[in-house]
Amino acid sequence: MLGSIGVVYGDIGTSPLYAMRESLTAAVGSGNPVTEQAVLGILSLIIWALLLVVTVKYVIILLRADNNGEGGTLALMALAHRAVPGAGGALILLGIVSAALFYGDALITPALSVLSAVEGLKIVTPAFEPYLVPLAVLILFALFAVQSHGTARVARFFGPITLVWFITLGVAGLYHIGDNLTVLRAFNPVYGVTFLASHGMIGLLTLGAVFLVVTGAEALYADLGHFGKRSIRAAWLVVVLPALTINYLGQGALVLADPKAIENPFFLLYPEWAILPMVLLATAATVIASQAVITGAYSITSQAIQLGLLPRLEIRHTSESQFGQIYMPRVNLLLLIGVLVLVLFFRSSSALASAYGIAVTGTMVVTALMAFVVVWKVWKWGLPAAIAVVVPFLLIDLVFLSGNLLKIVDGGWMPLALGAALMVVMYTWRNGSRELFRKTRKLETPLRDLVRMLERKPPVRVPGTAVFLTGDPDSAPTALMHSLKHYKALHEQNVILTVEYAQTPRVDMGERVRIEPLGASFRRVVLRFGFMERPNVPEALGIARKLGWTFDIMSTSFFLSRRTLRPAPKSALPLWQDRLFIGLARSASDATNYFQIPTGRVVEVGTQVTV
Repeated sequence: MLGSIGVVYGDIGTSPLYAMRESLTAAVGSGNPVTEQAVLGILSLIIWALLLVVTVKYVIILLRADNNGEGGTLALMALAHRAVPGAGGALILLGIVSAALFYGDALITPALSVLSAVEGLKIVTPAFEPYLVPLAVLILFALFAVQSHGTARVARFFGPITLVWFITLGVAGLYHIGDNLTVLRAFNPVYGVTFLASHGMIGLLTLGAVFLVVTGAEALYADLGHFGKRSIRAAWLVVVLPALTINYLGQGALVLADPKAIENPFFLLYPEWAILPMVLLATAATVIASQAVITGAYSITSQAIQLGLLPRLEIRHTSESQFGQIYMPRVNLLLLIGVLVLVLFFRSSSALASAYGIAVTGTMVVTALMAFVVVWKVWKWGLPAAIAVVVPFLLIDLVFLSGNLLKIVDGGWMPLALGAALMVVMYTWRNGSRELFRKTRKLETPLRDLVRMLERKPPVRVPGTAVFLTGDPDSAPTALMHSLKHYKALHEQNVILTVEYAQTPRVDMGERVRIEPLGASFRRVVLRFGFMERPNVPEALGIARKLGWTFDIMSTSFFLSRRTLRPAPKSALPLWQDRLFIGLARSASDATNYFQIPTGRVVEVGTQVTV
């Protein structure tokens, strides 16, 4: 349970740093008196958002919607796609939208969390104010710099540190609830509804700020595969939910007792001697929250690659014992640049909070739509039950989305712009890959016809085994055709190897390899991997030995075709999309490294293709 507290709830656990402050500021404005009605209304909205959105929707319902133990929007998309293959295009589009919006969250969370933590130093002494942004930049730079070394050693401290964090949240909140026991009325949802009904546009703006308390809900669903349902549910119900609720109530009571505390109600919960230690603890908690989001960005990028939404990118494993510990250099660099730009552009957590929320609410809406399909078609609850279970949460998400859309002018445009750009990239890569496959398929020779021809008129044979990688197991690989054309020879044993990706997170070892004889010297081998797995061709071929195929890796050559893409005079894609696809293809990671093939056994054959 400690592990799930540290990683899963790091994001949502740091929301007390800024959520109550931003909600009160949105409700009463700057310099206006704080009313009891406003505080009770905001507290009621916060409490019921935690209960309905996080507890019921995610912890109780969505954690049941696992794809072979894995969670997250792409896993949910794959689950729904298997149940309704006819709606594949729409579901893929929803998956692209949710994945693209996730990156907006991955950029804002580290910037907002770390800025909120270091801003506590202003309460210690205003002299720290000029150094807050440089300090935040330094912390974030160090965080991203250590990613290449892996987080396995540091992660063991995540749980205990975050547990201490939640205990301090609960203790401070409990101490201050006595300042004004009126806040306990906030458990009555009528106060929240009345506040929204009586405040019009201000109520909607406040709702956008209140949403900050649930922004980590998607993370707990995405981390389902790492910690399991029981651990995540226990951590939420026993530790996280009580601590957050008590802390928010304490902040509300403090503001009612001392309206000046609206400036920073979180840090003012603590006595003056404890503020500096709390700044240090808050910084540690925000680093953990940021780490969880960074790891999530690596994971979702890896899944998107396997699902054909992004080109191959370099993946490094940083732990020998934990498969999920990966590092992606290019993703890490892009995240670092994006986060630092946000910090230097917005310069304060209050300004950055305006940009936060839109990406997450958009992802939650998409999650609800795909969950509807899963409840209806996968769980087979029937249409009326699916409507009754999912639609109320979809309506809540849409209300939160409408509140957050009011932030567009104040910075909310940023995650939307980033999400839109990534949607274009993913859509272009998927369409371009399909067009490339269609075009090359027309030019290729059927594999069985080629095998029959070679067995009737065999060319010169050379010792050893040749493995030809291809994405189309029914057509002769380009590398094989060019090898015959230039070398006029054929190996004694030839394998046509295809790597397939299943719509499940992982594939059982018994289903990893499929071997089909095509003739005396040819066989077709298909390796299957899940979208959460990194393909390792030599390791998978080791399983093939148990199925009767004997080969020596040191006398085996792997033939790969390296395509150079050129724009076609008449392309099925628009010119801008055609050039974008070609650029993405050129940036793709080398297939030898991606499939973990020994470089000394690889022969690459270059070809040019117009697309």
